[in-house]
Amino acid sequence: MDGGGDGTKRAIAGIGRRLRSHHDGTHTAAMTYAPKKSTKSAAPKKPEFKPSKALAATTFLLSAPTPQHLPLDRGAEIAFAGRSNAGKSSALNALTGQGALARVSKTPGRTQQLVVFQVDEERRLIDLPGYGFAKVPGAVQEVWHAALDQYFRERQSLSGLLLAMDVRHPLTEYDQVMLAFARARLLPVHILLTKSDKLGRGAATDVLHAVRKGLADHRAAASVQLFSSTERTGLDVATKWVEERLGLASI
Repeated sequence: MDGGGDGTKRAIAGIGRRLRSHHDGTHTAAMTYAPKKSTKSAAPKKPEFKPSKALAATTFLLSAPTPQHLPLDRGAEIAFAGRSNAGKSSALNALTGQGALARVSKTPGRTQQLVVFQVDEERRLIDLPGYGFAKVPGAVQEVWHAALDQYFRERQSLSGLLLAMDVRHPLTEYDQVMLAFARARLLPVHILLTKSDKLGRGAATDVLHAVRKGLADHRAAASVQLFSSTERTGLDVATKWVEERLGLASI
């Protein structure tokens, strides 16, 4: 796949391969003897998070097979991208506080169109196809790639890209293509290293630092954070970025 006319794909190719792998840091908590009481350790309390009222009001609007079928190009919108199985839909659901807004599927490549969610009359979230790991024919992937290229080049209301990467498999070829699209038009990018609960804290932090260094070394400007929709960690930071890009922070 072509990574964009500016050569960004070539420039950052191989970053992912240099990231060292990490094993699951999960461990079983020690049992404490207590007569007549359960010896199981209490599960840690998940951080409390309430989505903003604006994002909580987000609703499904339509699915567009091509950029020409999108709503009028006005206001502001953020694109949600992520390789299949990277946790993109779960992140979108968590940020809006809606468990079934974006369809979560175990089948790679279920998102095959530009799915539009309306925050209000002037603001939208666009769920992009995650074709990097999709079990679909190469010809279909080429069609998706051409549609995304047109979307990134021509959509004037596009104000940011939220890119979900599995913390265990960051900076894949798909991720590099998305970064190339964004760099070609100097589009702000925020990266969610999703499923951070699957690694120990130290291992997850090592990946965070490695991704930041890889992006800096290759001049791919983007902010990066650890994120877990399951544990609800990182939601406050991600929400702030989304609201700022949509112009909601001042409302």
